[in-house]
Amino acid sequence: MSCNYAEGLSEYENKGVLGVPEIFDSSEIVEKKCEELCELIKNSRHVVVHTGAGISTSAGIPDFRGPHGVWTLEKKGEKPSINISFDDALPTKTHQALKHLIDKGIIRYIVTQNIDGLHLKSGVPRKNLAELHGNMFTEQCNICKSQFVRNSATSTVGQKLLGANCKRIIARGRSCRGKLTDTILDWEANLPEEDLEMADYHSSVADLNICLGSTLQIVPSGNLPLRCKKYGGKVAIINLQPTKQDKKADLIMHTYVDEAIEKIMKRLGLEIPEYSKELDPTKFGGDNNRITIPWDIEREDLKEVKDLYDMYCKNFKKKKIQKIAHKKEEKPVDVSKIEEKKNVNNSDI
Repeated sequence: MSCNYAEGLSEYENKGVLGVPEIFDSSEIVEKKCEELCELIKNSRHVVVHTGAGISTSAGIPDFRGPHGVWTLEKKGEKPSINISFDDALPTKTHQALKHLIDKGIIRYIVTQNIDGLHLKSGVPRKNLAELHGNMFTEQCNICKSQFVRNSATSTVGQKLLGANCKRIIARGRSCRGKLTDTILDWEANLPEEDLEMADYHSSVADLNICLGSTLQIVPSGNLPLRCKKYGGKVAIINLQPTKQDKKADLIMHTYVDEAIEKIMKRLGLEIPEYSKELDPTKFGGDNNRITIPWDIEREDLKEVKDLYDMYCKNFKKKKIQKIAHKKEEKPVDVSKIEEKKNVNNSDI
């Protein structure tokens, strides 16, 4: 079951601020802010979406720090009342809408903290997705680091061995000698290097970072949406609870994410597609819960976004320096003060 994932992690005390009351904007404010966000999206060249547990609650997967979240109830010795299995959970309207927006080129990238695999199930390509905390439906070689899609959720968490060999062919038909592990991070484990690098570059290049269903408490994930601020970008947040980054956000909306996404899609003139097994890589077949579909970040995708970073962010810094220098050159000279200083100096002779 989905909340059992949390029980497989190591003991850890600092789980953030828990159980903060939810806030609901009025329907009028929601409509107004959806219109504002829609305009921001239309006027942006590079939109990146950051997703947290709040986008999966409508799929039956509990969040962590909400009033009825896993960690919140754990403190009381209780468990969430909703607890669907990862295998049975299906992408929500938000997952399906984000996939469609990726296909249309309206959203360029998704950075997720979620391990439920619902972005994968919706059909979002690997080149458009950073999975910072792992994925229940992927496994990784402990030697060559190749990743593969599974057709059922892993039974372990914490990057433990799964009892299977790596399927990658490395040379002359010989397979890698590595062993496969799950990809789920335990507390304080290092984030996957390439996912983090892709997320960092895209978050910096973005002129609009949109945060959905996260209190943004976990670092470095929760700080990534702010990367764009120093390059002139904007940050929008949709979440029922206050977040760690509210003071730095340009737009904040307190409502259910599915509700907001439906309104935004309607304003964009787009329909939310239904979930399709044909687009779900976990349904492509395979044996022993494994599929030989690779799930690796390609070098050319990393190079592409790095080039964008060099183009927009480094040039932004250069232009800013040039602008400051130009202003200094244009600063008017107060002749009277120069004359006054000259007279004072002359009187000392």
